[in-house]
Amino acid sequence: MEITARALWTLVHGMGFGALYLLACSGALIELYRCTTPSPTPESTPGQERFLKIYLVMMAVLAWAAVLTGAYVIYPWYRATLPLGTTDLSMFPQRQLMSSPTTIGWHSLGMEWKEHVAWFAPISITVVAFVFIKYGRDLKNHPQLRAAVLCFAAASFVCAGIAGFCGAMINKYAPVQGSHTIQLSEGGEK
Repeated sequence: MEITARALWTLVHGMGFGALYLLACSGALIELYRCTTPSPTPESTPGQERFLKIYLVMMAVLAWAAVLTGAYVIYPWYRATLPLGTTDLSMFPQRQLMSSPTTIGWHSLGMEWKEHVAWFAPISITVVAFVFIKYGRDLKNHPQLRAAVLCFAAASFVCAGIAGFCGAMINKYAPVQGSHTIQLSEGGEK
């Protein structure tokens, strides 16, 4: 088994940071709603509130890690300049997508959306973390602020989901390839 360094970076970006963020975001939405909704059930403890604050900060770190590795590690490989006379487009994902009428939409719509909408995920969750750290359980007493926090958390989840879907489809049709190969394990004789 082997993988290229670029494929490994793509895996870390998408499945490591991105997918883990989506999983964490679904839990955070539920906990934020539970923690900030006035209800007859017992309030969360200070320990639970502290945990949620740390959880939200770690989510913001994950979201920023996903966006920054995508923008500054993966994206330059995607947009690599095509040398004159090149006929093999496998090392140039953008040009590979643009070379076929069946895949050009993944560049013109998918990548353009991914480039822009992905930035809303870390920005939104950073807002959520900041406001929750400042107000905590007291958000129950500020219904408009509570609604805004929940909307920002949901927007972050939706934006990350759109970016993740587009990224997975783009990688399916035109994966970032090249660089040195990393040997994961050697196959055995049967």
